[in-house]
Amino acid sequence: MAEAFERFLQRIDPLLPSRFRADIPVVPVVRLTGIIGFSTPLKPGLTLASCARLLDRAFSVRNARAVVLSINSPGGSAVQSHLIYKRIRLLADEKKLPVIAIVEDVAASGGYMIACAADEIIADGSSIVGSIGVVGGSFGFHRLLEKLGVERRLYTSGEHKAMLDPFLPEKADDVERLKGIQREIHESFIALVQSRRGGKLDTSNESLFSGEYWTGNRARELGLVDGVGDLRSTLRERYGEKVRTPLIAERGFFTRRIPGLGASLETMLDRPTFAEEAVSALEARALWGRYGL
Repeated sequence: MAEAFERFLQRIDPLLPSRFRADIPVVPVVRLTGIIGFSTPLKPGLTLASCARLLDRAFSVRNARAVVLSINSPGGSAVQSHLIYKRIRLLADEKKLPVIAIVEDVAASGGYMIACAADEIIADGSSIVGSIGVVGGSFGFHRLLEKLGVERRLYTSGEHKAMLDPFLPEKADDVERLKGIQREIHESFIALVQSRRGGKLDTSNESLFSGEYWTGNRARELGLVDGVGDLRSTLRERYGEKVRTPLIAERGFFTRRIPGLGASLETMLDRPTFAEEAVSALEARALWGRYGL
């Protein structure tokens, strides 16, 4: 009975639409784009919450041969980068599917961490790759307050609760504490890259984990990526000319909620001011601009 049913399926298979045919390979694509963990209503950032459902759907696609991560990110939150990385590895191990990362303009810092979740990383020759490091920044306004005749009043309980407050003079001890945290995060990042890239890395290059970044061509020489190419040609070479690459995207008109259109009152009240949006946009622009983009 089972054999007869199998023969029946083989006969009707050529008559089915391509998306239902078992003989046509399917490789779903998930786009992971934007600054990680950095989000405004007008420019949603990349977080585990924003991409978890897409990843779940991609790894559940029927007859999938692999899953592609199309990455274009200059980095951002170390925590969100690691959470996304872990979710990808969990799904890959659970579904027994290989993962291919295709780098677009940039996979730097946290963006490269996410790329390391893939079993293979492909970049364009001019892509920006690397920046394995940790960065943090702030401003100091205490002298401006003095000129304006403004007195800063801050009340805390806890010796270091106001550490690195931008309206107070910087303290050397506070800076050292911050650098200690950054070193710890950096060491974890290095260990992750080494565990995923293994013997592929050119460890003789002293700048490999310095925070420096390179083009895709140079990154291949250093072992940070496996090859140079693009999504379409790479997948056709691996899986044939008929390979299907469905883009896994959010469904529905109201998926991205716009204040005033299906949004809750709380969401509308929590909207940032124009000044906050402007500052956020400048910070985002500065992060992309760090890589010449």
